[in-house]
Amino acid sequence: MLRIHFTQEDLTRVRFARAPDPLAESMLSLSLVQARGVGGVALEGWRSRTRLGLRPELRVLFDLATPAGAAEAAEVFLHAGSHTLAESLEQTWSLPGRRWSADLRVLSGTLPRAPRWVHELRRGERECRELVDGRLREYHAFAVEPYWSQLLAVAHADRARRAALVTELGLEGLFDSLRPAVRWRSPVLTLPWPVDADLRLRGAGVMLVPTFFWPGPIALTDTRGLDHPLVLHYPLAPDLATYRAIWSQGAPDGPDGALVALLGTTRARTLRAAADPAGTAELARRTGTSPATASHHATVLRSAGLLTTERTGPGVRHTLTPLGRALLDDRPVPPATARATTDPP
Repeated sequence: MLRIHFTQEDLTRVRFARAPDPLAESMLSLSLVQARGVGGVALEGWRSRTRLGLRPELRVLFDLATPAGAAEAAEVFLHAGSHTLAESLEQTWSLPGRRWSADLRVLSGTLPRAPRWVHELRRGERECRELVDGRLREYHAFAVEPYWSQLLAVAHADRARRAALVTELGLEGLFDSLRPAVRWRSPVLTLPWPVDADLRLRGAGVMLVPTFFWPGPIALTDTRGLDHPLVLHYPLAPDLATYRAIWSQGAPDGPDGALVALLGTTRARTLRAAADPAGTAELARRTGTSPATASHHATVLRSAGLLTTERTGPGVRHTLTPLGRALLDDRPVPPATARATTDPP
């Protein structure tokens, strides 16, 4: 666990970013593409579509963003905080050489077999930077940009909601809204971390940044020093309805297009097949899959709170929950039920 210790001065220096940073989102989404199962059912449809459509030339970026997310990422790509990808890249490439060297040295140490080009990037090789710049722009246009306008709309609504919480309930209400992954017991904010550690802000404060393409909180100290604010990324999408709204920007045609964008084709078909309660063999028949495949998808949908499964004699019976029915019928999702579905497994 990471325990972040606030002083009174720090509490007066809590700020909100206006929106997610497109470069940081692209880098985190590269980790998400590789991290199977992270984020649960809400991210599976996007992950499957992206992996299938990813050109081999873009996979070189996996060396800068591993399945571990920010824990093994080149942090120079996560701090820009600009409104467009071009601005973020320009700001990142203009960072002093010592910051590039420090961040990529850490990356090379975390990944002992980092390829040669990562070291060339650290040294500021122009050809290498141009290659990475072009690949990042192409990847962003393919995997992130189709959903960006709706993502920004959700981020702006989230920022307004959290600002209202500060007005009504103070910072305690704000920090409580980041639960369950982040916990506040004044004056310490605690979040999951690979090692047990304490961080004292000493008056530098915190910048809160909404993040869509990673399902857990991320704390980033600025490599310029501890006198700069801690950057705390927090998950943006609170429920499956929000994910569905964002994915619908790139949804395929058809009556279940948004559902397919959220769950993936076979899983959406399985949910639709369970509209009338059925056993596993019947689900397999309705979806044109094997009983083993139908059972697997039913298990995933059940863990997401979309199905219940009851044993009836020698077999089982799969039935939609109110959340599953609401998604299927495109009705508002019951928020108390949906909230638990976005936590990482």
